[in-house]
Amino acid sequence: MHFLFAWRYFKAKKSTNAINIIAWTSVVAITIGTAALILVLSVFNGFEGLVKSLYSNFYPDIKVQPASGKVLQLTAEQLSKLKAVKGVKIISLVTEEKAFVQNGDYQSVVYLKGVDENYRFISGVEQHLMNGNYKLGNEASPLLILGAGVESALGVQADRNIYPLRIHLPRKSEGTSFDQLNDISNDTINTAGTFLIQQDFDNKYAITNIYFTKKAMKLAADEYSAVEIAVNDPKKADDMIQPIQQLLGKEYKVLNRYQQNRSLYAVMNMERWAIYGVLSLILVVAAFNMIGALTMLVLEKQKDISILNALGAHKGFIQKVFLSEGFLLAIVGGITGMILALIIAFLQIQFHLIPLEGGSFLINYFPVKLRWQDFVLVSATVFVIALLASWVPSRKAASQAFSLRGE
Repeated sequence: MHFLFAWRYFKAKKSTNAINIIAWTSVVAITIGTAALILVLSVFNGFEGLVKSLYSNFYPDIKVQPASGKVLQLTAEQLSKLKAVKGVKIISLVTEEKAFVQNGDYQSVVYLKGVDENYRFISGVEQHLMNGNYKLGNEASPLLILGAGVESALGVQADRNIYPLRIHLPRKSEGTSFDQLNDISNDTINTAGTFLIQQDFDNKYAITNIYFTKKAMKLAADEYSAVEIAVNDPKKADDMIQPIQQLLGKEYKVLNRYQQNRSLYAVMNMERWAIYGVLSLILVVAAFNMIGALTMLVLEKQKDISILNALGAHKGFIQKVFLSEGFLLAIVGGITGMILALIIAFLQIQFHLIPLEGGSFLINYFPVKLRWQDFVLVSATVFVIALLASWVPSRKAASQAFSLRGE
């Protein structure tokens, strides 16, 4: 019943035109705020998905690394059992160490990653070669695939470099004192190609074969830096963490893709809530308009309130009438804003109407990804703001004295 009264007040022409103007201003503000929140969150979802897809081209579904130190030991029997774990598709053994690379007067410190022949099936490096070929060579004649940023820092063209690069790696040392001759390797290496994935990788990684790095670092046959694992169903990767951990023991750390990039996910989550908080201010502005419109409506409907009181309507009923009026303003604005956001998002997805300026991105338009969770979040936000904005005017309407005497 109280909603019916609110609907009649919403449709009825007000005696003072200012009430209509303020009410519809609040509806428009809610519409704009709702549409802006959904669209910006959807664009953020698009960029988030793009970044995650780029990172998934370099980070594996599951990674096994030592719980402490930089080197882990895995016997042939352990590797065989690891391959037999249900859901494991393929594993790749890797070594990783910082290396100092020189090309004449050019030099750079890189993360040198030695990988086996299975690595090309786990990572997307081969699919993101900018030039050259995916060739890693062998222990005697190693080849290097450079990140695009590393290539630039060294002043080479990896697919046509004539002179080999000089590379130095720290070796596993048995003693406590540092011996430059024995604890630092000194080798030359040719380049085969360049990959371009994401700046974090392109500026610091170089990839070669594991046999060269194990020899240069003086690692034993069963010593590695990590094991990278691809699974049959990436969505079930989390369920495989515990079986692998139980198989290998506490000396090993088993990480899913989120745990390998914990800081990245934390930053993206923080940015999402920051964007949500800032854009919610538009709805707060709409709330002030709503308070003004409802307050003026209460003043105009004093005689109606008195009649309702005389007919036996309790204060709670009158309060619900004006709360419902505020919710009607929010519902009209919220639904209109969602429809507007859906239309704009659909046009952007289909026709890429809004471009990304600069020409240095992997895509040339703003990516958009709609998620139902965003619609639920924005709906809840509109509901809460409407409740808070309607509360004071509705309480005032319910608590005022009434009189049926004519003026």
